[in-house]
Amino acid sequence: MTNLDIAQAATLRPIADVAAELGLDDAGFEPLGRTKGKLTTETLNHLASQPLNGKLILVTAMTPTPAGEGKTTTTIGLSQALRRLGKRAISATREPALGPIFGVKGGACGGGYSQVLPMEDINLFFTGDFPAITAAHNLLSAMIDAHVANGNALGIDVRVPVWPRTVDMNDRALREIMVGMGGKANGFVRADGFVILPASEVMAVLCLSRSLGELRDRLGRIHAAVNLKGAPVTAADLQANGAMSALLRDAIRPNVVQTIEGGPALVHGGPFGNIAHGCNSILATESGLRLADYTVTEAGFAADLGGEKFLNIVARSLGRGPDAIVLVVTIRALAHHGGGAPDATTLAAGFANVRQHIRHLRHYGPPVLVAINQFVDDDPALIDLVLELSQAEGATAVAANPWGAGGAGCEALGEAVITAAETPSTFRHLYDLDQDPTARLDAIVRVAYGADGADLTPEAKRKLKWAAQHGMGQAPICVAKTQNSLSDDPKRLGAPTGWRLRVRDIVVSAGAGFLVAIAGDIMRMPGLGADPAAHRIDVTPDGRITGLF
Repeated sequence: MTNLDIAQAATLRPIADVAAELGLDDAGFEPLGRTKGKLTTETLNHLASQPLNGKLILVTAMTPTPAGEGKTTTTIGLSQALRRLGKRAISATREPALGPIFGVKGGACGGGYSQVLPMEDINLFFTGDFPAITAAHNLLSAMIDAHVANGNALGIDVRVPVWPRTVDMNDRALREIMVGMGGKANGFVRADGFVILPASEVMAVLCLSRSLGELRDRLGRIHAAVNLKGAPVTAADLQANGAMSALLRDAIRPNVVQTIEGGPALVHGGPFGNIAHGCNSILATESGLRLADYTVTEAGFAADLGGEKFLNIVARSLGRGPDAIVLVVTIRALAHHGGGAPDATTLAAGFANVRQHIRHLRHYGPPVLVAINQFVDDDPALIDLVLELSQAEGATAVAANPWGAGGAGCEALGEAVITAAETPSTFRHLYDLDQDPTARLDAIVRVAYGADGADLTPEAKRKLKWAAQHGMGQAPICVAKTQNSLSDDPKRLGAPTGWRLRVRDIVVSAGAGFLVAIAGDIMRMPGLGADPAAHRIDVTPDGRITGLF
C-alpha cells in the first residue's frame, strides 16, 4: 500500500474530539470542517501567560538522499509512541509546499502508519495559510511599484532589486525576469525575479512571530528597497505592513489536525531548511509545550541546515533549547554517502557523515540519540552494524519502524527519548550574537559542516558591512546552501574535509531578524525535473486525489 492508500483507508476522529484531548473547548478551537481547525486568538492569548513546561524533542537527520530520510515520518511515529507510553504528546511540523509535492516528494505528511491527516488536504492548500502568505508578500511588491509610479517620494532606486516576488511552485523561468515593459503606464523597465514561497521573508516572519502585533512590527522592518542614498526603505515606510498583517490575520494561528492513530498534531508554517530557517512556527511549538507533556518537532533537511538553524535561531526566540535531539539515519542514506550498494564496507564509509552530525549536535548540550528509520528491505545485519557504529561514537541508538508499524514501531525510541529528556542538561548556542558576523559564520562552517572556514566574495563582504551599518550587525546567520552535502558542492558526499564554504551573497532579512548567507550555487527558486511527481498526481471524477506518495 502507498502512503495515500493508507491515509485514505484511515478512520479519522472528529477534530473537536482531538482538540478536546488538549483541553480546548469551543471557545479555544475553531473547527474548519470535520477534520482540521485552528487555535483561536483567545487560546493563544491565554497560553502566552503559561510556562513552557513541556519537554521539547528536536528531530533532525543525517545528510539525505534526494528522496529524504523520513524525518517527518519519524517525528509523527515518535509522537504516537510517546502517547502509547502514557505521555500527553503532540507533534509540531511544517505545512507542505506545493513545489516539492509536484516536484520530487509528492507529499510531505509523513508516511505509512505515521502520518498527519487529512493527507490530501494538508498537502494541497490546507487551511489557506500559504495563499495568504503569497498574497501578503506580493502585496508589498505591488506597493513598491505603485509608490514608484506615483511620484516615488521615498526616492526608491529602481536599479537595485531588493524585494522579489513569490509563488508556491518550482518554476525556473521566474528566477530572473524583466518587469515594467509595455510603456510608461506600466512603470520602469527593470530586473526582478521570484523566490519560491518557503524562501519568502514573509514566511519566516510569520513563523517567528508570537502575535499579530509582533507580526505587524516585523513586517514593517522588512527591507523592501533601497533609496538613492543607499539606505533601506522598509515596508513600514511604504505603509504596507498593516495591510499585509490583515491578510495574515488567520494564517498566524496554528492548525490542529491528527495523526493516523488519532493523536493531536500541529501543522503550521513551512520555510525550507536549505534556503530559509526550516522550522515550523514559534506559536505552534510554544502551544505544544503548553498543551502537552512532550512536543516533537522537526527541522528541515539535515542537522547542518534546519537542525543548526533551530538551535541557533529558533531556540533564541524560544528562550530555551530542546531536551533531547533525535538524529534520523537510514541504511539507504549511509550507502549513498558511502558510495556503493548497502554492505558493511559501504555503511562504515558512509557513517562518516553521521559522525560529523553527532559531533556537531553534541556541542549544544542535550542528549543526542540516533534513530535508524527502517525500510522494509533493510538487512537486519546492517541495522545491527549501524547500532554498533553509533554506540562506538557514544550515542544511544535505536532502530524504529514508524512507516510499517506506526507508534508501536517507535516505542523503543520513545522510551529512549523519555530517558534522555529527563536527564538534566545545559543548552548553549554555537555562537554569541556579540561576536563579529564573520566569526559567527566561521563557527557554523567549522562545527556544523566540518569545513576549514568561509570565504566571502567582495559583494558578500560589501553586503555584510552594509547590514552592520543598518542595524543588523548582531543578527543570527542563516546559511542557504545545498542539502545534498555537508559542503556547498552537492556532489561531495560523506564528510568532506579540507574545504572552505564559498559565500557569494548576503541577504538582509530584517523582519525575520537574521542574515542569509548564500553559499555555492544554491538557488531560492528551484525547477521541476524531467519526471516530476506532477506526472502521477491526478483526481478521479468523484474528486478522490491519486498519485500523492
